[in-house]
Amino acid sequence: MPAYDLIIRNARIVTVERVTEGDIAVKDGVISAIGKASGDATREIDAGGKFVLPGGVDSHVHVAQKSGMGIMCADDFYTGTRSAVFGGTTTIIPFAAQHRGMSLRKVVQDYHQEATPKALIDYAFHLIISDPSPQVMGQELPALIKDGYTSFKIYMTYDALKVTDYQLLDILALARKEGALVMVHAENHDMIQWLAHHLVEQGHVAPKFHAIAHARVAEAEATNRAISLARLVDAPMLIVHMSEIEAIDTVRQARAKGLKIFAETCPQYIALTADDLDKPDVQGAMWCCSPPPRDSAAQEAVWAALKDGTFDVFSSDHAPYQFNEGGKIPKGLKTTFKEMANGVPGLELRLPLLFSEGVQKGRIDLHQFVALSATNHAKLYGLYPRKGTIAVGSDADLAIWDDKKDVTVRWTDLHDNVGYTPYEGRRVTGWPVTVISRGRVVVENGTLNAEKGSGQFLKCVTPDASRPLGRAAPEMTKMASFGARPLF
Repeated sequence: MPAYDLIIRNARIVTVERVTEGDIAVKDGVISAIGKASGDATREIDAGGKFVLPGGVDSHVHVAQKSGMGIMCADDFYTGTRSAVFGGTTTIIPFAAQHRGMSLRKVVQDYHQEATPKALIDYAFHLIISDPSPQVMGQELPALIKDGYTSFKIYMTYDALKVTDYQLLDILALARKEGALVMVHAENHDMIQWLAHHLVEQGHVAPKFHAIAHARVAEAEATNRAISLARLVDAPMLIVHMSEIEAIDTVRQARAKGLKIFAETCPQYIALTADDLDKPDVQGAMWCCSPPPRDSAAQEAVWAALKDGTFDVFSSDHAPYQFNEGGKIPKGLKTTFKEMANGVPGLELRLPLLFSEGVQKGRIDLHQFVALSATNHAKLYGLYPRKGTIAVGSDADLAIWDDKKDVTVRWTDLHDNVGYTPYEGRRVTGWPVTVISRGRVVVENGTLNAEKGSGQFLKCVTPDASRPLGRAAPEMTKMASFGARPLF
């Protein structure tokens, strides 16, 4: 009987710490040996000197989720995980979204029913809290944290989802007590509503005005306010999908003071600008997301924050809506920017875009790429070292990268269910050509080799912020533990 199920030979193995050359041996879905693997295997793959990186972890994904406007995502757990794995991602963390009046426990049960029969790769869940009722705060949320749902997102904008500052303080205090992490969509709701009202009143309804209504100062102010609230109760917080220079500087300053503030950005903020929304009719809606892409100066600020460790994670914020009246443009050509579904697809292209624009152009190195794309996600959400690294005992989640492969992005070559990509025609260099999930070769030669329902649900443990996240976040060593403790 072979000693191993799989051996990857002649690999250039990359982690956040080092690059080594050798073999990776896999048994029962777990990495058993690294270096020179002696013995045979049921299957061998010659990496031919290519980079072998940890399978990506995408910790900000919307699949099988209904928006606050009542629009269902284009991707379910089958098409979403299919798209993920073709892009080198082997773990996703989407959102079980509570809408007002809903039991949080029931939301989680329903989401499991969506995921279990369809997911191709492993997954965990965040929660979205829009109705922090006494039942939710006193019973459901503490119990769910203990059951492995250790992170939850709140919104400071959107009528159907936003919470008040008072409610956010309650949520932060509970997270502090239970050792959980609060994720925040930070934009000033009233600023956006005021600007949108006056724009529409004057007949400015095209998609490009979305970027004007979601002003930079709205993100900057809300980011500062959210951090101040977290500071009041000494709670950890992650600011998601950051795009704006002043907001980034605010996070950088907070971290320098030792506050437990984490930050995330996304492909749209390195590859798109507000000019992309300026298209005829409602075509610009395909680039409409919140916060919106900014300008080239903001892009450079994002790159600087990726390089210096201000950003801990690089996520897709995959929010897939088809470009039709059931998705992006509910009123067809008459849809105003206020009525368009917010979000862009990016799950499959997250890693190739970061690799091509970051590693290949010298903006970040390979170790930072691994930290931003996999390791820091796993550490932040309590999945490390099972996920996010290449180590003996870790799950064999691996991607073999051809750093010389040139790809011109076409939606027809992608694997989501959206119908378009905002990156159409963009050329990227570097692509994951073979992808392995728990020792299963799930993508090879452009072919999917995974069955629906073969992904596994992952319970998250409460993370420990006293451990450094990786080279992308060096100042993490200054931060205190998430550990449960009383506030007063």
